[in-house]
Amino acid sequence: MGAKKKVTIGLCVNLCRLVVSLTFIFSGYVKAIDPLGTQYKLQDYLEVMSLAPYVPDYLTLLASVLLGGFEFSLGVFLLFAIRRRLVTRLTLLFMAVMTPLTLWLAISNPIKDCGCFGDAVVLTNWETFYKNIVLLAATIVLVMRPPMMPKFISRTNQWIVINYTILFILVSSVLSLYTLPTFDFRPYHIGANIKKGMEIPEGAPLPEFETTFILEKDGQRKEFTIDNYPDSTWTFIDSKTVQTVEGYVPPIHDFSIQATDSGEDITDSVLSYKGYSFIFVSPHLEQADDTNFGEIDGIYEYCVEHKYPFYALTASTDKGIQFWRDITGAEYNFYNTDETTLKTIIRSNPGLLLLKDGTIIGKWSHNDLPELDEKSPALEKTEYGTMPENSVTKKISKILLWYILPLLLLAFADRTWQFTKWIRKKEHSNKIYQLLKGKKKMRKKIVAGNWKMNMNLQDGIALAKELNEKLTSEKPNCGVIICTPFIHLASVAQFLNQDIIGLGAENCADKEKGAYTGEVSAEMVKSTGAQYVILGHSERRGYYAETPEILKEKVLLALKNGLKVIFCIGESLEEREAGKQNEVVKAELEGSVFNLTEEEFKNIIIAYEPIWAIGTGKTATAEQAEEIHAYIRSIVADRYGKEVAEDTTILYGGSCKASNAPELFAKPDIDGGLIGGASLKAADFIGIIDAWK
Repeated sequence: MGAKKKVTIGLCVNLCRLVVSLTFIFSGYVKAIDPLGTQYKLQDYLEVMSLAPYVPDYLTLLASVLLGGFEFSLGVFLLFAIRRRLVTRLTLLFMAVMTPLTLWLAISNPIKDCGCFGDAVVLTNWETFYKNIVLLAATIVLVMRPPMMPKFISRTNQWIVINYTILFILVSSVLSLYTLPTFDFRPYHIGANIKKGMEIPEGAPLPEFETTFILEKDGQRKEFTIDNYPDSTWTFIDSKTVQTVEGYVPPIHDFSIQATDSGEDITDSVLSYKGYSFIFVSPHLEQADDTNFGEIDGIYEYCVEHKYPFYALTASTDKGIQFWRDITGAEYNFYNTDETTLKTIIRSNPGLLLLKDGTIIGKWSHNDLPELDEKSPALEKTEYGTMPENSVTKKISKILLWYILPLLLLAFADRTWQFTKWIRKKEHSNKIYQLLKGKKKMRKKIVAGNWKMNMNLQDGIALAKELNEKLTSEKPNCGVIICTPFIHLASVAQFLNQDIIGLGAENCADKEKGAYTGEVSAEMVKSTGAQYVILGHSERRGYYAETPEILKEKVLLALKNGLKVIFCIGESLEEREAGKQNEVVKAELEGSVFNLTEEEFKNIIIAYEPIWAIGTGKTATAEQAEEIHAYIRSIVADRYGKEVAEDTTILYGGSCKASNAPELFAKPDIDGGLIGGASLKAADFIGIIDAWK
């Protein structure tokens, strides 16, 4: 993948990440801080599905808390790139469920507002569906490219963010249940004048209706409008009126108060009253919490003492009202108001409002009632008699202080720690640092995998993705290369993080181009996105009779096309037993790579592979391997000088495994391994890579 294309894809992925994560955080938070509101919406869904009788209230309340917490947590985890693969898949699963659901809502319209953003932002069902389509598409992008989302927190410290986020959002829900939601997005918030909220502004669009008349003449029925109403010879049958334009709908349009005994509407007198008045709210008295009824009775007695009106609003029947009076001894009068309106006014059953001149200046849950009794002074002389500070900025500041700021500090500390760790690693390989310290330059340590003729396309891609994910999250202490069959190269290059894992081919042709059926040129290899190529492997020399002259051409073409060469040399069992190993490896180098200039040779990695140890289970001892590696370095020094020799990486390629890799790699002239069979399983390959830790 080209650098420019990779940057473009990365920007696209992280834009999708930002959109999805922020949407989920906002959606989850507004649900979490209003669990009762979310519960009411879930109950609406159950009603239209005819499932409400079978699901108890405690389950819908639990579901509302879990839903808000799940969405919020997913959003935070996406934003911080925590457990990227798992979180993106969970997000996709969530959207795969929600998108068809919102399509059904948009088509059938059983509920006007889906409640995806609570009461904070109200969308039509079609708007919600289109929003979900965008989120679903963005989530698919994230699922396809999770490694392209940079982490803000290292994997080591991600558990802190996970646990702190879950704790924060659950505590927010519990506090909102115990008291009231942190943010009140409903029209009955503190500071709202109920009567003004019911008014239609001058000049606002009014609703429009169209009436159709059904008339009959000579046994034939037709529909007419007022504009083409026929003569008197037609007989009227029926009429129907439909609303064609909704017009302006005031924020409060369903608030009314009726006396339970007479049915008298006292709404205007309550809202027009000049002074203080208390409103006790309980949608259903049968389900109301009676724990604090003594405090409510005390507030009523306070109102009687100071002549403040006290209204108890409920949607309960006379039986429910009598039930409440029996268990609490309530002496105050009850009035009827719509159940949905009462649930909208306050998220508490029961709850209490304080009005002044029709404006709400106080709202309390039954768990947090004002401390008033008949001995308390008039409201004007208490903290409750004035409009409380209800600053949104102050509320947001608290969230910043208790949640966002700690996370940012953690992210900063984590990134600082990771940066210092990176600096420490760089110090050991930085040329200037080594010169200042007077130490020799460190050669690059490499573990390269040679898949040979193994792995179909699907299995190879799966293995490469597994290696990519694991090595990207836990960066290795050495260079890593995987050399795959040609069919894998282009596919693997699309997702492989080549800053961590280099990609190479297992061979290339000794011809530049032309009528060479079945061959793959160096230019073709390079075009896939590969950086390396293995040449001179003993299996190619033995099975395909590749001579030093053929290999020389391959090396030159590979270098010409910008590929680095892993050049293999090694002796057979007979040659070792005859003591000719030094002679053999020297001849192989002289025949194919010692013709290169010094600059060209810097792109050569030598892999010593004793033929007698490949695939046989036999392994050279660490001492035998070190001896031949030291000899190879000496002949490189004879040809190009000691500095080049010290910079040349020489790999061992004879049945290297996780069990013997630490001993081999500990030798001064062994710079890594060219791994065959053990590179076909991620765990085995990483086990060898970890020998450098």
